[in-house]
Amino acid sequence: MLDLKLPELTDYKPLTDAQIKGFRKNGHVLIPNILDKDEVAAYRDVINEAANKHNTEKRKLEERDTYGKAFLQIMNLWEVDQQVKKFTLAKRMGKIAADLLGVENVRIYHDQALYKEPGGGFTPWHQDQYYWPVNTNNTVTMWMPLIDITNEMGMLTFASGSHQAGFVENVAISDESETMLEHYIKNQGFALEQPAAMQAGDASWHYGWTLHSAPGNQSKDTVREVMTVIYIADGAHVTPPQNKHQENDRQRWLCGLEPGELVASKLNPLVL
Repeated sequence: MLDLKLPELTDYKPLTDAQIKGFRKNGHVLIPNILDKDEVAAYRDVINEAANKHNTEKRKLEERDTYGKAFLQIMNLWEVDQQVKKFTLAKRMGKIAADLLGVENVRIYHDQALYKEPGGGFTPWHQDQYYWPVNTNNTVTMWMPLIDITNEMGMLTFASGSHQAGFVENVAISDESETMLEHYIKNQGFALEQPAAMQAGDASWHYGWTLHSAPGNQSKDTVREVMTVIYIADGAHVTPPQNKHQENDRQRWLCGLEPGELVASKLNPLVL
């Protein structure tokens, strides 16, 4: 394990009214320079080390299905690595999440490293909150590249305003979700937005119900390294699972909490 004096990330980064209003209107916002170059370089090292250690996907790209080709997904690194924990529970990012949502405090749902390999496939249209058995719309995913990325490497694409419709289809991320949700987006006339580029330490933020996708990684030799953290407003309750994925999440990320209980298991700590 790398033995580093990691940046604390305990200071707050104030948001502008335009950033907050844009997030609530469009369902997503890009906030630059959340981590500076030195900070993101330090955390990139520890996140990469932990992701490589705990990655369980050993199949070649051509042996995987659409979901498997989209990215390497290593979940809840904060739970198994004390250095990654400092990133996931950082007050700087937690305060941004709370300010975007307009709440006093947020809890962790889980983190995940999402590494799209060179030649990796597209990420189908989906809603993150399809997987989450919670009774609040005040949920947000932070998506932070650990290296500079361009849209050819698999930049998130958002259907702006789609969060306002809430739940759309009871379908997991898949070829089926790509077809169904792309049709829905076209019928609803949602504008598609995608940054041309992001620098390491920038982050996009999107509501749990915001429809989003990503193209494949067309680069020849660069892994698109992204770290994500999902935040839920404090005070949310568990809902009866509506599909097998929500039941899996209830057991894994909510430690088996029963419907009606507060989202406050040992794996859902307060951030602020």
